[in-house]
Amino acid sequence: MAKYGKRTTAAREQFAGKREVTVEEAVALVKNNAKAKFDETVEIAMNLGVDPRHADQMVRGVVSLPNGTGKTVRVAVFARDEKAEEAKAAGADIVGAEDLMETVQSGKIEFDRCIATPDMMPIVGRLGKVLGPRNLMPNPKVGTVTMDVKAAVEAAKGGEVQFKVEKAGVVHAGIGKASFTEDQLTENVRAFVGAVSKNKPAGAKGTYMKKIVVSSTMGPGVSVSVENATGN
Repeated sequence: MAKYGKRTTAAREQFAGKREVTVEEAVALVKNNAKAKFDETVEIAMNLGVDPRHADQMVRGVVSLPNGTGKTVRVAVFARDEKAEEAKAAGADIVGAEDLMETVQSGKIEFDRCIATPDMMPIVGRLGKVLGPRNLMPNPKVGTVTMDVKAAVEAAKGGEVQFKVEKAGVVHAGIGKASFTEDQLTENVRAFVGAVSKNKPAGAKGTYMKKIVVSSTMGPGVSVSVENATGN
């Protein structure tokens, strides 16, 4: 059986017996045990009582974290002419049309968020098999298919996080860095949980939020009280 490293073992000892703690307690534990040589990402994972194979149980949305993610987000925009210039002025990292489509088709994907104007969707639609599995496909429901490319680019750069439930009913995301203050991380956790809560689908039966776990990149997870996280 593989043994944990000293740092992980020490963290697990501190986490032992910690179950269903408050958001504040979870953040403090995770932050204080994030001792890697790099600025670890603080992550949240939520187990939901949904089956995303059914359209009326799909959970998908977007949330602007009050304190950002601490991550530099690379944004690609499919647009032409004035809208292409607008995207560049707003800080988009890559802007293009057919040329960008060919770049993506070649397997070169150097961006974390993809935005498109509506008239570009026939082109972007050809990239579904490439962008879809990476959760990069522009979608009007989360504001990434829009004529207001300036606002979309600025939101992506400013700490907006998209989320989508996976096959097993899990939603996860990075909600900050270990270098953030405890208050900043706590606010981000609550904002993310609140957004997922508001996106409860019509077809969800029984308990919607089953489990919430907060962790850092290199550390173990700690389970958070769903009642405390949702304020119920």
